[in-house]
Amino acid sequence: MCRSTHCGALDAARHNEIDANEHSAILPPAHRATSRPSLCSKYACCSSHPDRERYRAVNLYTRCVARNITNARETPVTSGHPISSSQLPAKTPVIVIKKGESVLGPQRVSLRHRTDVFVVGGGPAGLAAAIAARQKGLDVIVADGATPPIEKPCGEGLLPETLGSLRSLGVEARSRDAQELRGISFVQEDAQVCADFPQETGVGLRRPRLHELLVARAEQCGVQLLWKTPVRSIDARGVQLGNEIITARWIIGADGQGSRVRRWSGLDNLRRIKKRHATRRHFRVPRSAEYMQIFWGEHAQAYVTPIAEEEVCVVVMSEHPEYAGFERALRELPQLQLQLRDAETVSRERGAISVMCSLQNVQRGNVALIGDASGGVDAITGEGLRLAFRQAFALADAMVSGNLKQYETAHRKLARRPMLMGHLMLLLGRHPRIRGRVLRALQSNPDLFARLVATHAGHASPAQLFTTGASLGWHLLAT
Repeated sequence: MCRSTHCGALDAARHNEIDANEHSAILPPAHRATSRPSLCSKYACCSSHPDRERYRAVNLYTRCVARNITNARETPVTSGHPISSSQLPAKTPVIVIKKGESVLGPQRVSLRHRTDVFVVGGGPAGLAAAIAARQKGLDVIVADGATPPIEKPCGEGLLPETLGSLRSLGVEARSRDAQELRGISFVQEDAQVCADFPQETGVGLRRPRLHELLVARAEQCGVQLLWKTPVRSIDARGVQLGNEIITARWIIGADGQGSRVRRWSGLDNLRRIKKRHATRRHFRVPRSAEYMQIFWGEHAQAYVTPIAEEEVCVVVMSEHPEYAGFERALRELPQLQLQLRDAETVSRERGAISVMCSLQNVQRGNVALIGDASGGVDAITGEGLRLAFRQAFALADAMVSGNLKQYETAHRKLARRPMLMGHLMLLLGRHPRIRGRVLRALQSNPDLFARLVATHAGHASPAQLFTTGASLGWHLLAT
């Protein structure tokens, strides 16, 4: 009996079991009604035809996937000839089958999960990228091996520009869960200076609560969220989740400092790496300050962010791991030690590595990196989240235009100011004598510090930043 008769004899009942979307996704319009018999009748009937084995393999694959058969018996192909696109009819799915491999292989293509954008990593950066893409009308899937809310040691302070980016994403962070921040204060043993943010205030907000707000917004936008779903790999076919491969036009790596997407896509070429060790605790205090405070010591720094009326988040940082613990750091930060004297510790100590680095490239092919996966700034700047949110908008624009190089250009531009502020903070931390002169100069000229805070908050142009730096230089020469 001709094999084409067998292949063409799918009865209506079984044919109707095939999901219509799946059927149309795997079979091009010209082949939907006739592809099974046409492939078979042309080659499978003739046992002597040289392409019989290869077309039989593709035909079996097409039928199995179209029916969504996940447990089909694997049939080996013994011809050993790879199948190239030039050897197949137009628009037929291409599967390269090597000698000894299964026709179906160890994974299957999940046709119910075809998407425009697949985001690897469900932290703030990944969720921001997903929301921004949905705002452009793209279909988005996010996968993460964790469950929300995702916790990460950070300073938990949101600068005014960060709040503006969140509002553009449709997230309002000002709530009863957040504490208002008027500005920034620098403190060391012999000097103290503070300045207000120029236009609006910032807020202190617990990281898990911020994550909950972003998750809720992503769900509202229609993002498909896959929690407890680690990504195993990415390749030209798409993203592998367990035994499924989800095809995507764009793949976004938002999986943090140790990004596997960065490594898989050949973008793991870090440069200008500066690492610092950090630990974080939360304290209950009689009354929190109205400012985000940065304390400077000889070997360590600490920044204190009010996150409630009677609670603060304290992060201690140092380039030397032995000074990154609270007990040793507080010995050289007497003002902070006094401030926490009667405070109650309300969270366990958590450690992290703060990395300031950049990459030669943040995109390749259809893969782009965002957030810490694409490089980072020192945590003491408080710029990490703002930078990730701005990157999300730039990436969404680039995906809509079909040009990820556009995103790479925007990414470099966005990183300039935070990197400059990060280098300045590291310079002050490493050189106590320079820091002492700078803080005393700022203390004698509060307006100069206010201009620096305005620059840090995103309310100054490059020309104003240059003028502020020149003014600070003159004050240092005069002291």
